[in-house]
Amino acid sequence: MIEMWQYDFIRHAMLAGSALAIVAGLIGYFVVARRLIFTSDVLSHVAFPGALIAIILGVNPLLGVFGFALLTALGMGTLAGKTRANDVTTGTLLAWVLGIGVLFLSIYASGSSGANSSAGINVLFGSLFGIHAREAWVVAIVGLLTTIVLLSIARPLLFASLDPAVAASRGVPVRLLNIVFLILLAITIAEAVQAVGALLLFALLITPAAIARRLVARPFTGMFLSALLSLLFTWAGITLAYYFPYPVSFCLTALVFVAYVSVVVVQRVLRQRIYQRRARPAHAPA
Repeated sequence: MIEMWQYDFIRHAMLAGSALAIVAGLIGYFVVARRLIFTSDVLSHVAFPGALIAIILGVNPLLGVFGFALLTALGMGTLAGKTRANDVTTGTLLAWVLGIGVLFLSIYASGSSGANSSAGINVLFGSLFGIHAREAWVVAIVGLLTTIVLLSIARPLLFASLDPAVAASRGVPVRLLNIVFLILLAITIAEAVQAVGALLLFALLITPAAIARRLVARPFTGMFLSALLSLLFTWAGITLAYYFPYPVSFCLTALVFVAYVSVVVVQRVLRQRIYQRRARPAHAPA
């Protein structure tokens, strides 16, 4: 453990990964609670065409990812009206995003070079071990600011997530909260692109939150447990990837998957045993 901290790429991966894990765990809890998994999937699909547009224009791919993700989030929040983004709105925007992606992919493929191809692949899969110092600090700062904003609206956002109609009647700005939350989600996904990639983002965004909701009932306890689990998975994934010849994203997703399956299996076994004990007659031998 001490040996691996001697390398810059480990320190950069730990810095960026820790910041990303915390904000993804926190915001992921609301994604699961509000049933916006499909919405987050759409925002992750936005990363690739956004990066392609930026590459074609000759600018940093992350600028395209952030810009396109924010525009899509604003579109979903505006079209959804006073309710949260629904499947119809989300599906319509997904079709539009995929159409734009096909258009720019054809333009990109006709004049792509080896460097551009590598940049496009990194957007899809990412690599914590490939992050440089400047990129790590950008992820850390953006993650910190996103976390601060999310925690500042956590209570009314939770109220609007559980019962938007009652929240609106109590004067909670539900529509504004929906738009702000989608923007925060878009920022989180955009900053996660260079670390774990658009296709592997759900390992940090969804699964730790799903585990936390299975383990605890209190919303704020579950939210912070989700962030803690996401952080621990990230640290463990980086450590395993250092000692074993496997990509860090694979180690991370494997740990998250095994943990979720283990929690589901253990809970089902315990429920089955409790049911059997309750169904057993009082005079039956133990």
